[in-house]
Amino acid sequence: SSPKRRIETDVMKMLMTDFDVKLVNDNMQEFHVLFHGPEETPFAGGVWRIHVELPDQYPYKSPSIGFMNKIFHPNIDELSGSVCLDVINQTWSPMYDMVNIFETFLPQLLRYPNPADPLNGEAAALLLREPKTYEHKVRDYVKRFATKELAEAAAAEDEEEEEEEEEEDDD
Repeated sequence: SSPKRRIETDVMKMLMTDFDVKLVNDNMQEFHVLFHGPEETPFAGGVWRIHVELPDQYPYKSPSIGFMNKIFHPNIDELSGSVCLDVINQTWSPMYDMVNIFETFLPQLLRYPNPADPLNGEAAALLLREPKTYEHKVRDYVKRFATKELAEAAAAEDEEEEEEEEEEDDD
């Protein structure tokens, strides 16, 4: 049961960081993390709720990571929130852990988007052709979709849904 122990270790490490981490249905393999946009980027001030699922084969298989509130970025699918990041999709290694993802990989992804490998073609094209317009649109999305209030409201909605499900289970 080494993957199970590793999942518990990684999740405990996340819970001990400054990140706001909420387990989904008390399950160590599924949780949400509030992620703040890196300073000195157009994403600064933004707060995203990130859905994380750890596969049973974790850490040998990479986690699934998705932005739950909208973000305008070449390497993040605007509708699904899924992330195109080599280190998660192709070059994942069991040496990495969840803290690496939130402290290093995601901030780097937001700081250095890769328009050559886009999930959001519009964002990639805009970044290449009109970087100022791209930055303006990123900031607009942050204001509209990535405020701390919106992220917290989404978290509160989830908790209400969980409570409703528990009440239905009791009936």
